[in-house]
Amino acid sequence: MIFPRRIHRSLLMLVLTGAVSASFSASAQQEKAPLPLEEVRMFTEALNRIRMSYVEEIDDRTLLENAIRGMLAGLDPHSSYMAGNDYDTLQENTTGEFGGLGIEVGRENGYIKVISPIDDTPADRAGIKSGDLIIQIDNKPLREMLPDEAAQMMRGEPGSEVTITIAREGQEPFDLTIVREVIAITSVRSRILEPGYAYIRISQFRVNTGTELEHEIEELYAENKDLKGMVLDLRNNPGGVLQASVAVVDSFISEGLIVSTKGRLERTDMEFSATRKNVAGDIPLVVLINNGSASASEIVAGALQDHGRAIIMGTRSFGKGSVQTVLPLADNRAIKLTTSLYYTPSGRSIQAQGIDPDIVVSEAFVTRRSRNVAQYNEADLEGHLQNGNGEAAQTDAIARALISAEEVLVNDYPLNQALNVLKGINAFKPPQPVSTAGSFAQRSTN
Repeated sequence: MIFPRRIHRSLLMLVLTGAVSASFSASAQQEKAPLPLEEVRMFTEALNRIRMSYVEEIDDRTLLENAIRGMLAGLDPHSSYMAGNDYDTLQENTTGEFGGLGIEVGRENGYIKVISPIDDTPADRAGIKSGDLIIQIDNKPLREMLPDEAAQMMRGEPGSEVTITIAREGQEPFDLTIVREVIAITSVRSRILEPGYAYIRISQFRVNTGTELEHEIEELYAENKDLKGMVLDLRNNPGGVLQASVAVVDSFISEGLIVSTKGRLERTDMEFSATRKNVAGDIPLVVLINNGSASASEIVAGALQDHGRAIIMGTRSFGKGSVQTVLPLADNRAIKLTTSLYYTPSGRSIQAQGIDPDIVVSEAFVTRRSRNVAQYNEADLEGHLQNGNGEAAQTDAIARALISAEEVLVNDYPLNQALNVLKGINAFKPPQPVSTAGSFAQRSTN
């Protein structure tokens, strides 16, 4: 089982079959190296001293589990030890339903950092933002706590409350008391921004995200015969299932490599290519990303960028380009180990680098200036001539479009800019070459 990124809270999802884990384990066993005896002696001595001298008696099983947990935590932020509830909830997380707040978290400088709140969840409605630090849960400090442990503390029965303390740049720490809910996430949503222009939002990559996207695109085409462009919004999308990202790209391209993975062992090297399922056709496409776009989101943005299929807009993505493999141990326990990196079709590794947008558009608050009351148009003049083009109907249509544009501009500046790019693509019509064959022929006969 391989995971394209560390999913601390809500997106721990199955990527490949169990056979991969088994073969990976077998391959690893074949490459056993001799143990460093001096370091093993030091480990056993430390273990024995803790057993004998710690202020309270502690059982060997707890000590050894803590040792495993420490080994993995010291490797990278995405490798971890899974036991008890963590392992039991693996399948639950795969379905995308759980009781909690709806926050994707990581770790930064020893604190729990919000990668992104999931759309329309208690965390999202409470105003939690990407980049917030969670410093306490129910008055318990989280310093040096692993993200999985913090995520487990935020989980609970739907209807129960949890108080989290938030540290946000430029503000004093503050408490938020949030009621837990069943988090059942719809990963794909769509709507029409303006006549001819569609908006598709993917909040995370679940097992069936590719199918959901195909359905949304087909419905958009069925209800809007004259689509001129689409915006694919991957902002604050923390990632998820690798195959789901492949299926999303497959909806926009007909052939070619989508993503590849490369690791230390040959068995971790894989390639995923398009299968001619392109349901979107060649419609102009703009993809929105930001610092909260991670892992599977970066696979999609990178593949569409490399294939020249979309214009990528926004800010640089998160830069999470590693793949995790879940390796079962025994007694409902497993380790989640980083085993490879993924690469875009052109061979770029996104690890700790991210995807740079083609057009940089930062988040901003923008307001439209009011019309100068001293300015007039021809249509404002008393007794102006009619143009014969159905003025009233045209004016109403323009008013409706302006209202829609105003809403987009005020509420979401990057989305407004994406819409403008699509309009520009459709407005530009290259001039047709003028044939001069006749004039040359005429000159030659004179």
